[in-house]
Amino acid sequence: MKTIRHALLIARKDLALELRTKESLNAAGAFAIVILVLFSFAFEETEQIKEIGGGLLWLVFAFAGALIFNRSFARELPNDCLDTLLASPLSPASLVTGKALANFVMLLAMELISIVIFGIFFNVNWTRHIGELSLVFALGTWGISILGAVFGALTVNLRLRELMLPIIIYPLLVPLLIAAIELTKLLLSNQSMTPNDFLWTKLLIVFDVVFTALAMLLADTILVN
Repeated sequence: MKTIRHALLIARKDLALELRTKESLNAAGAFAIVILVLFSFAFEETEQIKEIGGGLLWLVFAFAGALIFNRSFARELPNDCLDTLLASPLSPASLVTGKALANFVMLLAMELISIVIFGIFFNVNWTRHIGELSLVFALGTWGISILGAVFGALTVNLRLRELMLPIIIYPLLVPLLIAAIELTKLLLSNQSMTPNDFLWTKLLIVFDVVFTALAMLLADTILVN
């Protein structure tokens, strides 16, 4: 319980700081909107959009997310704030989890804006399966967020962290992105989920559970490095 409480405090601190500066949200939101608008000129057929829409959305989410993850731990470097947090009573697991929670909320905010823009410019009604789509977005976004927090911590002291973070994180996200893309494509096509489709949902859940557990178990080693 203490770990969860401390993680929520870290997340609240990061979100309050982000609301004040809007560095990450402005960059990620602008990137997502520009990419979606540009692709809206390249694809005009509705059926074609339904086929590629899931892939387009999740690629936008993944690339825009890197802009958020890069700032997650980097904002703690001035004035040795990160060292102060590590020396505080906070456990390393609560620090990593708190950063992931803040990433999660910011990514969801960016995704909400993106899906609205997507629906307008591509003329796709995504509200028919909003419950299932919300679940897919939540599961996929948490997986991206926890990995972003872990590797954001690992690369925070690198000079080329903006380059290294995407190179490291994207190969690991392949299983999650495939599952999220398949489910999103299905829901955007207004099709009902079959028992076979629930395997993709199980994959998202397993991915989230495994990497969250690893992040909490290895948080001390991750932050020391």
